[in-house]
Amino acid sequence: MLGRRRWMHMIASGIAISALSLGCSNKGGADGAGSGRSAANASEWKVGAYVSLSGEDTAFGTDSKEGIELAVEEINKAGGPKGKPIKILFEDDKSKPEEATNKVLQLIDRDHVIAILGEVASARSRAGGIVANKKKIPMITPSSTHPDVTKDRPFVFRACFTDDVQGRMGARFVVNELKKKKIALLFASDDLYSSGLATEFRDEAKKLGAEIVIEKKFLKKETNFTTYINEIKSANPEIIYAPIYYNAMAPIARQAKAAGVPGSMFMGGDGWDALELVRDAGEEMEGAYFTSHFAPDVPWPNSKDFVEKYKARYGGRTPSAIAAMAYDATRLLADAIGRAKADTPEAVRDAIAETKGFQGATGTINIDSERNADKPIVVVQIKNKQFTFHSAVGTNAPAQP
Repeated sequence: MLGRRRWMHMIASGIAISALSLGCSNKGGADGAGSGRSAANASEWKVGAYVSLSGEDTAFGTDSKEGIELAVEEINKAGGPKGKPIKILFEDDKSKPEEATNKVLQLIDRDHVIAILGEVASARSRAGGIVANKKKIPMITPSSTHPDVTKDRPFVFRACFTDDVQGRMGARFVVNELKKKKIALLFASDDLYSSGLATEFRDEAKKLGAEIVIEKKFLKKETNFTTYINEIKSANPEIIYAPIYYNAMAPIARQAKAAGVPGSMFMGGDGWDALELVRDAGEEMEGAYFTSHFAPDVPWPNSKDFVEKYKARYGGRTPSAIAAMAYDATRLLADAIGRAKADTPEAVRDAIAETKGFQGATGTINIDSERNADKPIVVVQIKNKQFTFHSAVGTNAPAQP
């Protein structure tokens, strides 16, 4: 998601381990494909899911698991694809790319899954995707948004939009809808998600005639942002674009309010989409906007249905965007298995690639030629310490009610 995507963190070791591991014995045969081909003779569809159930991103992993489990319950209650239930095999990658590599290998070579559901963080989805693609087992990541995750990997798909699209749509919303032309940028220079979104936003905003009046970069490890905030304030922008993670945005919002900069001055990306942000800085963030994949009060029938089912299943809790995307990815995969012309990983891959008009909780999804999801981007506004739906932009955006 949500870059959520410590892209550079340990990725070199993840790739190295994947290269070594791929040299191991392959139970699927000499062509490199996994043994999910036995699915035709099985009484169930075995699907692997690698998520962060421990480590620094446990919250994301837990949300993903809940979304997947809810979807599987519904799918199996309806009889399952082609009359066979789906069995999900979860593996904990411990929030580490090298563990993602190992877990995907296990799911394919040991468990013989027909398909894989991937990660939230792009670094881990990329590591796992290298293995899945080499083994020719289809993989769908619910919420990894870095463009490179699916690039040149014909067996790897995503159910979310990409960061380049999000950055451009964020700029169009700021310039065309909010009518802001004097913009400040505040982002983490050593984070690929943050700097990548800032670059896409900057380029599109300039094309639309806006001016970047000041640009301030910080390092992820920093905690004192007062100097940056005061410099931005002195530049007198109309809005501040801060495409960063929620755990950095919360202290920035508190320090900005102390400096006389209100939350309504900020615009962000899907890295804000964690309930911890409004828990820790909801008052300071009042009126701020950010682009994301979902909001709990999205006025679309499929979204409302998902929220009701999720609350009923999980004790009244409100679902996150991560849970909604995992739910959609699981249902999209089940739909493809049901449409596949054969009960093989290759046929399932082809069916995923042919997906058009899929009605998900996060909007209508079309899989494009690059295996990415062509779908709406939701604009969320923070009101009364809650994430609220403001509008939808981009391809397939429904008419506003």
